[in-house]
Amino acid sequence: MLIKGIQKVTLLDYPGKIACTIFTGGCNFRCPFCQNASLVTHIDDDQILEDDFWQFLEERKGKLDAVCISGGEPCLQKDLKSFIKRIKDMGYLVKLDTNGYMPLVLQDLLTDHLLDYVAMDVKNTKEKYEMTAGVKVDLEKIEKSIDLLKNSLIEHEFRTTIVKDFHTKDDVKAIAKWLYPSRLYLQQFKDSIDVIQKGLTEPSKEELVEMQKEAQQENSQVYLRGI
Repeated sequence: MLIKGIQKVTLLDYPGKIACTIFTGGCNFRCPFCQNASLVTHIDDDQILEDDFWQFLEERKGKLDAVCISGGEPCLQKDLKSFIKRIKDMGYLVKLDTNGYMPLVLQDLLTDHLLDYVAMDVKNTKEKYEMTAGVKVDLEKIEKSIDLLKNSLIEHEFRTTIVKDFHTKDDVKAIAKWLYPSRLYLQQFKDSIDVIQKGLTEPSKEELVEMQKEAQQENSQVYLRGI
């Protein structure tokens, strides 16, 4: 596994659990607003050794409930399945963060009951997906992953990071309808030195609240996060 970073404790990434989060390197998208640009584009830089990670988990038994695997895009990692199996064998819950562009990997992990929670980023409406993902997108792959999660018994959520340059109230309303009846979290984009495209515009709290109200007309399970 290409582990580029670790957050040793988080109360936010896995709802209701004490977890750590690891960040894998590399991604198949180039979202202009990505706030982990260094994980996406600088995959040859320093990394955390797996042995050090396993030692960390051994030392945290009884203190942590779960491991969140984020990125980048974790499903690009060839040994993701065996990596998760080892985490599960140590008694931890596993949450996967994914962009949903590798539905066969997701399906395999779900079939083998290796995931306890999945958070999938949904970038925008179908019409604006490629613009927002920054690459050419086969929407059938995105829709397959959405359907897998909707039809599974696993706890899951969908997330959309709202950027004023890319999302309107109508867009968010359409996304909420697309994902119904699953939970959708609207996240506030925040500019930083590590974004791929500089100069993008943050939405205000008031604008996000208005988007939430509009979206809840299509799906009552639309929430705000990060404001």
